[in-house]
Formats: sequence, structure tokens, C-alpha cells
Amino acid sequence: MNSSINWDLRIKNKVYKELSKLPLEERGRITKIIDNLPHNPYIGDVEKIKDEENMWRRRVGNYRIFYEIISRERIIYIFHIERRTSSTY
Repeated sequence: MNSSINWDLRIKNKVYKELSKLPLEERGRITKIIDNLPHNPYIGDVEKIKDEENMWRRRVGNYRIFYEIISRERIIYIFHIERRTSSTY
């Protein structure tokens, strides 16, 4: 398996603010997942968002990383991180 980075990772500025508000342990776990996304954005607990063409979410414990995959250009665009609660969806 080729472990080189194959995708260009782009992160919306508000994601950094959302990350800064998380508990340190959760922030570390999520950051590690984000760092590994460029290797394969489809691996792990990933689901396509219903009724959206290129939107995906990755589950990390009680948190969700929301991102868009632009396959043709091989770009991953992270636009939101959210804690899942009983009223999230």
C-alpha cells in the first residue's frame, strides 16, 4: 500500500476556532484523524451525507468532522466540526 499523501487538504478557518474550544484529549484525537485524511478520505467511520453530492462526515467518538471531497481535483475541504448530541440530527 502506498502511504504517500494523495489528496490536498484544505481547512476552513472556522474549524480551527471550533477545535480550540474542544477538550484537549478530543482535540488531539480529531487532529490526528484530520492529519491522516489526505492518505484516504474514505477510510474509517465515514458516511456520505444524504442528499448531498460530495459531502461526507467522519465520526470521532462523540464528534463529527464534516468535509467535501472534490474527487477530480483530489481536494478534501473540511468545513465543520461538531459534537453529536441527541438533537444534532
